Amino acid sequence: MAVRRLKPITPGTRFRVANTFEEITTDKPEKSLLEPIKKSGGRNNQGKITMRYIGGGHKRRYRIIDFKRDNAGVNGEVKTIEYDPNRSAFISLIEYTNGEKRYIIAPSGIKVGQTIQQGSGSSPDLGNAMPMLEMPLGTLIHNIEMQPGQGGRLCRSAGSYAQLMAKEGKYVALKLPSGESRFVLGACMATVGSVSNSEHSQENKGKAGRSRWLGRRPRTRPSAMNPVDHPMGGGEGRNKGGQPRSKNLIYSQGQKTRSTNKHSSRLIIERRKSKRNK
Repeated sequence: MAVRRLKPITPGTRFRVANTFEEITTDKPEKSLLEPIKKSGGRNNQGKITMRYIGGGHKRRYRIIDFKRDNAGVNGEVKTIEYDPNRSAFISLIEYTNGEKRYIIAPSGIKVGQTIQQGSGSSPDLGNAMPMLEMPLGTLIHNIEMQPGQGGRLCRSAGSYAQLMAKEGKYVALKLPSGESRFVLGACMATVGSVSNSEHSQENKGKAGRSRWLGRRPRTRPSAMNPVDHPMGGGEGRNKGGQPRSKNLIYSQGQKTRSTNKHSSRLIIERRKSKRNK
């Protein structure tokens, strides 16, 4: 798990910082766990663009990931660690003793040949999944469920993890990557360890074409638009256009977008840290 800076032999490699993919063990995915991906180009059923700056990109196939880890009591062996073009984290192919194969989000430090478990009664070792009430305090976890049986929702991207801080009744307190502390039902499943590919944030694409390969089209600066196209457009010279906002007049800083009547607000112990308050 490392990155390397390429030699500047072309303009596209001058600033390129690439992943070494040292952890990857194969480049051929499991065929039974592949699905086609239908691309919309950011358009709805009428052909109108509803999400800007989306389109093109290399053809991909989706890897079916087991976010639920619901085959309790069945041990599995790590067969491969693979690159997934649909996410920032690496994935691992697990073959279970009953012959079933599944992909999981690869934890950092997982090795081929390692045995993993899931379900109540599992040991809190790397890659094992279990209800959070059974984990010791201070454990680093990822792929966390919000509701029992729902499947992992939190901490699934490269390098992310949460920390188990306390247990109170049927709830556990988690410290999330955003800085937010909140209660989650202790019956929810989570996987021990942090997500692999933690140095993903240090990568540099090096050229615009690499973003096009990922299906990202060029983004036009709002200040370069006309007034009819954006609230921050127009004006003689380079105008700041007031406080930064979206095309729908939603301020990018300071304006609260979370519903004040949201039921889960009572489970939040401490809000995430705001950059404006630093």
